[in-house]
Amino acid sequence: MRRTLAVLMVAVTSMVALAFLVPLALIVKETAQSRAVANAERQASALVPVLALTTGSDDLGHAMARTEAGRRGLLAVHVEGGATVGTSRAPAAEVSGAAAQTRAGTVPLDGGYALLRPVALDGGRSAVVEVFVPADDLNRGVFASWAVLTGVAVVLVIGSVLVGDRLGARIVRAARRLGTAATALGSGDLSERIHPDGPPELQAAATAFNSMASRVTHLLAAERELAADLSHRLRTPLTALRLSLDQLGPQAESSRQALARLEGEITTIISAARRPSRAARSCDAAEVLRERLAFWSALAEDQGRPWELIGAELPVRAPVPAGELTAVVDALLGNVFRHTAEGTAFGVTLHEGRDVVGILVADAGPGIPDPEAALERGASGSGSTGLGLDIARRLAESTGGSLRLDRSSLGGAQVQVWLRTDGDT
Repeated sequence: MRRTLAVLMVAVTSMVALAFLVPLALIVKETAQSRAVANAERQASALVPVLALTTGSDDLGHAMARTEAGRRGLLAVHVEGGATVGTSRAPAAEVSGAAAQTRAGTVPLDGGYALLRPVALDGGRSAVVEVFVPADDLNRGVFASWAVLTGVAVVLVIGSVLVGDRLGARIVRAARRLGTAATALGSGDLSERIHPDGPPELQAAATAFNSMASRVTHLLAAERELAADLSHRLRTPLTALRLSLDQLGPQAESSRQALARLEGEITTIISAARRPSRAARSCDAAEVLRERLAFWSALAEDQGRPWELIGAELPVRAPVPAGELTAVVDALLGNVFRHTAEGTAFGVTLHEGRDVVGILVADAGPGIPDPEAALERGASGSGSTGLGLDIARRLAESTGGSLRLDRSSLGGAQVQVWLRTDGDT
């Protein structure tokens, strides 16, 4: 923007300068020429009193020597019926024609102009005073004046560029602050606010941004409280379930342990929901998978499901927060337990490529009859909410990756979540 404003200032100031300076330069040239001709007329008029008294060559020569034009050899006097005194440059025909006139005139010659001033003498005679005006006299001071005008134009253009650059810098700073604040807010910093500055339009945009950020903060706080309240409501049926399990005696110990883990997860959800999200933008995918498989392994053991985790021995960085990746893994494993029979095997594979991280969840169930319909948000043919695959898809697409459904080597469905890492900083 600063460059655009600078170019605009150069263009506008240049056009304005040309509109004024070109006519002014022509006026300067015409003024210099008029001044040179007027000076020649004054020197010619200085000889008129002398011609009224005498036409002698010696007297005229002495009078001419007292003038600047005469000393420079630019003056001549043509007396009718007499000799020409001085150096004449004008053609004889022009001199004869000028003698019949009543006012002075100019004749263009090589290297300048000749001013012919007729003078009426006694006895009906006439004389013509010739003053040669060289081209240097006609243009004296013109080029210096043009140089000054050019310097003024350059100063005006440079000044306008500096003013435009300052204005552009103010606008650019305000716009950059607004963009930086928007980026910070999009990254999860809900405390980001900016001081309105710059032109009125950007000040209005900054005020609107602050209002939007405050509104988003309030809405997210309300959603966190709602999520926490909904999660807290689960404690009542869980308490009733715990009382029922306590009545069953030692044979229900495994169920009580599973219930304790469930209560722990709900407590974690309530705490996370009420805490403003400031999660890191990346996590160790291998650690997340090991943790979640350790949680689901208890239920898999109860249902007699063989399972395996492949590729999670070493740290693998994923460009998503650990909480979001945990939600995706839980959703995909929950689908396996929900939509396949007890005893069905499943496996999770972690794949790390140069620009991508892949999480593959496979099972030995019946597969997915209609993959396209299964990817539609809220669509499910098995009595569930239909949001599990959509959660995984949105997380993958947030990194530039994708979600794919395929047939697994176990014979059932395979859900592939590919997270791109090349655009992550």
